[in-house]
Amino acid sequence: MNIDFSKGKGLVPVVIQNNTTLQVLMLGYMNEEAFTKTQSEGKVTFYSRSKNRLWTKGEESGNFLWVKDIQVDCDNDTLLIKATPEGPTCHKGTTSCFAEETSKGFLYELESVITDRIDNDVETSYTNKLFKRGINKVAQKVGEEAVEVVIEAKDNNDELFKNEAADLLYHYLILLKAKDFTLTDIENILKNRS
Repeated sequence: MNIDFSKGKGLVPVVIQNNTTLQVLMLGYMNEEAFTKTQSEGKVTFYSRSKNRLWTKGEESGNFLWVKDIQVDCDNDTLLIKATPEGPTCHKGTTSCFAEETSKGFLYELESVITDRIDNDVETSYTNKLFKRGINKVAQKVGEEAVEVVIEAKDNNDELFKNEAADLLYHYLILLKAKDFTLTDIENILKNRS
């Protein structure tokens, strides 16, 4: 990896991103020594401009950032490090130095909408109406959608296949809610399998 430390007077900016959620956690700076230490130890180490020394994130708090991937930008003067945080990243105790909210993506937003429609008993909502019919009807609907996905997978109409896959995923989220589980619960099972 060729990094140009000369542009920033020996320092390059480093964006830290959560490896799982892709949420931006913080920004720091590295010199060559900090970069080498980060690579060799697998823990993010910065060059602290205020302390004027190397600083491993978590050296006092225990909230280390474990490196999963390092990328350099097109100009070779900025790094993106995907890391697994051990505890909160920000010194204020929050997940990110930029905001407490996570950025897990659209499926988690959709899950929130489904939860809102059901928890707030939105009478005009298809989601709420299906949920009120009970677990058997919700599970039956997931089964029907799964069969439709299989049928469309055997044909050559990509648009129909994608729409049926979307219907299956949507109804699966309703089923998770009916069983009082979340996407995060399922995500954790998958993480533990890897």
